[in-house]
Amino acid sequence: MTRALTAVAMSGGVDSSVAAALLARAGRPVVGFSLQLVDRLAGVTERYGRCCSPEDFRDARRVAESCGFPHYVVDFEDEFERHVVRSFAADYAQGRTPSPCVRCNTFVKFGALLGRAAAVGAERVATGHYAILERDARSGRTLLYRAADEDKDQSYFLFDLSDTQRARAEFPLGRMTKAEVRETARDLGLGTAEKPESMDLCFVARGESYREFLERSGIAPPGAPGDVVDGAGRVLGRHAGISGFTVGQRRGLGVQATGAQRARPLYVVRLEADQNRVVVGEREDLESDRCVLERTRWIPFERPGGPIAADVRVRSTHQGARATIRDLGAGRAEVVFDDAQRALAPGQAAVAYDGDRVLGGGWICAG
Repeated sequence: MTRALTAVAMSGGVDSSVAAALLARAGRPVVGFSLQLVDRLAGVTERYGRCCSPEDFRDARRVAESCGFPHYVVDFEDEFERHVVRSFAADYAQGRTPSPCVRCNTFVKFGALLGRAAAVGAERVATGHYAILERDARSGRTLLYRAADEDKDQSYFLFDLSDTQRARAEFPLGRMTKAEVRETARDLGLGTAEKPESMDLCFVARGESYREFLERSGIAPPGAPGDVVDGAGRVLGRHAGISGFTVGQRRGLGVQATGAQRARPLYVVRLEADQNRVVVGEREDLESDRCVLERTRWIPFERPGGPIAADVRVRSTHQGARATIRDLGAGRAEVVFDDAQRALAPGQAAVAYDGDRVLGGGWICAG
């Protein structure tokens, strides 16, 4: 019986290299796809983002050649700009804190790429993500779990995949540690074995901040200047555009507290896009015991049948906090934490866990 073809998304890094090599060495028919997401930035010679450089594509091709499967570079620049970069810019312009990696997984790696893979006869798409997928025989749904390596776990960034996308996805590294992945790369003689991690926003050039990217790209201007105010509405200073601020930010505010609180640090408490205001306050003003989610995505079920007790992560670096989630209908849910949490930023993903199993999540909204 002929085994189905699997497309592997290959960034040129060690993780995707090992994922592809493991499938090929197991006798699986494989084709490698490297995704061209961003080209040279602003036409500056040899200035690339943290992905999609010629060196990355050469590394991916060498791995494919050493393992004996074909490799192609596919142009997804339009899809990436439409679904990720423009959304990223729009979120900042509207006072939200974006989660571009979640959108890239949903709309590009397991959206556009699944379609391209199907066009060449590939039924599945594999990546170097650290997460675990298991099919539930009773419900027929494909469930998502944390990776074995807690430090590398990427399940947070995968919560928004549909059940159809999860059913066609494969994560060969889910039960491996990063150290085991590098050792496997060495054992297989892969040239990417010692390649350093790719960190931060892939479409922002090395040495550039996201604020500089937004200004330079022209996709979204920095916005009009406005007031920086305290919780009572008193004007403390001016800002050059709310896209330069995020909830919880302390540095670069350019203002100080007044009166008895003068010596205490200030933080961005919220961004009021409709009034073009940055509202600042003290650390305790950042704390809240609840938030509302929109565009929710549930994994073991279509909708919860009642309140759910779960550990909820409100950003990728958050360890999670105990909470009760109540479905509000129309894709919305309320999260009430047992203990108040800091900096619940609109635009960020909130992802719920039952132990290692991902229950689902949604996008924090203003209310």
